Amino acid sequence: MARSFTSDNASGVSPEVMEALVAANDGHAGPYGGDQLTREATEMVVAALGKPADLFFVYNGTGANTLCAKALLRSIDSIICADTSHMITNEVGAPVNATGSRMITVPSTHGKITPEQIRKAFHDESWWGPHATRPRMVSISQSTELGTVYTLAEMADIKSTCEALGLILHVDGCRLYNVAVALDCSLSDICQYIDVLSLGGTKNGLMFGEAVVFFDQTLSDGFGHIRKQGLQLYSKMRFISAQFKALFTDDLWKRNAMQANRTMKLLADGLQPLPGIELMHPVETNQAFFTMPEDLADQLMAICAFNLAGPEKGTYRMVTSFDTTEEDVLTFIEAAKRIV
Repeated sequence: MARSFTSDNASGVSPEVMEALVAANDGHAGPYGGDQLTREATEMVVAALGKPADLFFVYNGTGANTLCAKALLRSIDSIICADTSHMITNEVGAPVNATGSRMITVPSTHGKITPEQIRKAFHDESWWGPHATRPRMVSISQSTELGTVYTLAEMADIKSTCEALGLILHVDGCRLYNVAVALDCSLSDICQYIDVLSLGGTKNGLMFGEAVVFFDQTLSDGFGHIRKQGLQLYSKMRFISAQFKALFTDDLWKRNAMQANRTMKLLADGLQPLPGIELMHPVETNQAFFTMPEDLADQLMAICAFNLAGPEKGTYRMVTSFDTTEEDVLTFIEAAKRIV
């Protein structure tokens, strides 16, 4: 099948990860995480993230985000997040369904929210006392749903704000690897500011599998039971663990993210100067959002598929993956130049 710019979920499996899956298929191993591969992968990932943590492998990203909320919240609590948050826009209300908690959205700028907005949302809700919910958690995405990145200084400020207000900082890190490459920093540099992390895998070359990481280990009590109750305890866990072990061997996570980021920069730089095509947000990772006439978009989609960025025609999203090649991008740009 032809490669596209529709989503990094559309890409295949990184060859190193596929080899690890085949190797893990040899013989029998303890189920539900009671195997050597899971122990080794857990140690490897936690070491790369830079500080002690309780780590739990799960099946998918929505499950990771939802069970983080389930572990941290009661129905009287609420989550402060951006209006573009994946929890709000793309998870069918799963966190609310699982917890009964309210989600307090604040308007984002290029997908990001600020400490000032968090403080205002907290005080506006808390002012009503027992008549309103109790803000308990802040959830941000890194990178954001619009492909932008919180700098380390911005994360430090948000973390300090959360600590001052008694809030837990959750990060949806489905593309955390792309952020580390964009900031030219380690994963541990980012994770020092996080209490609970949904750590991605699928968008960076895995067939399936994500992880929930509790850096504040006081918050992980009972999560093993919550994972099972929440339908995210994979019986043949070694097949998730083997993939994460491959991803964290010889910095495969970094090489994959570098390729996705590099090809997106090439794509954005090539399309931006063309008449009728305008960038909507800074391009900092492997996603770009454009406006363009519908007839132009239709012609470009016939060359290489990409998607609408929302219900309104005229705005579009393009995403590159670990397996996007320079040739893919240059061929598309040249075709776009001929059409324009």
